[in-house]
Amino acid sequence: MSTAAWLTTLQFAGVSALFALAIYASLWTGVLSLAPVFFGAFSAFTFAYIVSSFGLPPAVAFLVCIVLGALLGVVTAALLIRLESHYLAMATIAMVLIGRVIILNIPDLTGGATGTRVSGDLGTWLWLIGALLVAGFIMWRLGGSRFGLAADAVREDPAVAETLGISPRRIQFVGMIISGAFGGAAGVMQASFLQYIGPDTFYTHLGFVSLAAVVLGGAFYWLGPIVGAIVFTILPELLRGPMGDYDRVVTGILLVVIIIYMPRGLVDMRRMRLLRAKWDRRRAERRGGAGAALDEAREGEKAGATS
Repeated sequence: MSTAAWLTTLQFAGVSALFALAIYASLWTGVLSLAPVFFGAFSAFTFAYIVSSFGLPPAVAFLVCIVLGALLGVVTAALLIRLESHYLAMATIAMVLIGRVIILNIPDLTGGATGTRVSGDLGTWLWLIGALLVAGFIMWRLGGSRFGLAADAVREDPAVAETLGISPRRIQFVGMIISGAFGGAAGVMQASFLQYIGPDTFYTHLGFVSLAAVVLGGAFYWLGPIVGAIVFTILPELLRGPMGDYDRVVTGILLVVIIIYMPRGLVDMRRMRLLRAKWDRRRAERRGGAGAALDEAREGEKAGATS
């Protein structure tokens, strides 16, 4: 595989990481949603249209589309947040399907079935790394905040969280807004790297792959989706040479094995803390044993000197 092909693969791994973070943002609050794919599609087509039609600078258009994604998150949360978990997940899948129909039926804005070209120089490493760093910083800061603790409580048991004075709906509402902003950013970055978007660019496959990346990397810590997206994107490329047409089968099997033996994903902070505590305990025991042996040697020297 050439260097250029590897760089392209890494670029799309970064975009997949943004989509995975968008799904994680709502899943963190106990809401399984594929709506980030819809947010990404809406923001991507909006970005392509306002840059080409109004000559808006790409950086400004990027920020506008992030805000637009957040606003779509507000609308989605207001309409769907009261649904039960499985009904809400199905409703967000329906949003992705409806989005494709909308794209096909407004060809003046989206290009219809033929799609549209994307202008604007955002498809660079600088923008991608910057977007990932900002998204990661936001999730890291939220993880140690009161919102993070409330989100953990709502995800584990909304009823118990409510007895503690936490409003599950409010926490999930905020999670959906963050998901919308991240989804909007991911959609624009995807469009910028592809330089072309069509009705099938943002479809259910993208949502399921992003969700698989979250499960693979770990749905209990914000770094998990990033690691999962990178592994899930690069692993098929590594297996394509030796496995040929069976690379997807092997990838699926590895995913199932990881889910069985590492149910909390590749990035499991609880497991890491337990391993660290175990290591510290063993080190303390070794130090204690060495200290006891040293004390015995000193006592022996004292006894010999006395005699």
